[in-house]
Amino acid sequence: MAKKGKKYQDALKQIDANKVYTAEEAVELAKKIDFAKFDATVEVAFRLGVDPKKADQQIRGAVVLPNGTGKTQRVLVFAKGEKAKEAEAAGADYVGESEFVEKINQGWFEFDVIVATPDMMGEVGKLGRVLGPKGLMPNPKTGTVTMDVTKAVNEIKAGKVEYRVDKAGNVHAAIGKVSFDAAKLVENFRTVNDVLQKAKPAAAKGTYVKNLSVTTTFGPGIKVDPASL
Repeated sequence: MAKKGKKYQDALKQIDANKVYTAEEAVELAKKIDFAKFDATVEVAFRLGVDPKKADQQIRGAVVLPNGTGKTQRVLVFAKGEKAKEAEAAGADYVGESEFVEKINQGWFEFDVIVATPDMMGEVGKLGRVLGPKGLMPNPKTGTVTMDVTKAVNEIKAGKVEYRVDKAGNVHAAIGKVSFDAAKLVENFRTVNDVLQKAKPAAAKGTYVKNLSVTTTFGPGIKVDPASL
């Protein structure tokens, strides 16, 4: 295991390893001990009591954070006709059809999110092997396969984040930047927590949120008491 640097070790010393912090305390501390030379991302990690191998315990979706993420998402929309015009009017960065399939196959990735109308999924599906491993494939569960392209683009630009449980039962989500006011980060944190609570599978037994932590891009994790949310 790689040895952590001095700045990381100094940050770690400021965390009480025996304490479980409230959401407010954890966010304040994460901001205080951040040592990145840029406006680092603040991220939350939920360890859930689910079995991702079972279809009825898969958790995936998207949520619009009330205070945004601090990052401007570049949106590519696969649409044609009137829907293409709607996407352009909504502020999509790129709008088109098969020409973007060719560009992506040639290694072009100047976008962060793809939205597609259902009738374009035949074209987008050709990129499954390229987009799938990068987590960029549009999906109805996250609202990125839709006829309402205006709403989709507006939500993404407003600070929509996707979440998905991984093989170990973890869900990671960005809740903003270190430069954000602590209260705004906590509000975003609560929003993510609320949507995950509502997404709890009926088949999940026992403790649902097993562990919860807040961290910054390079910083150490800070344990959070789920009850504080």
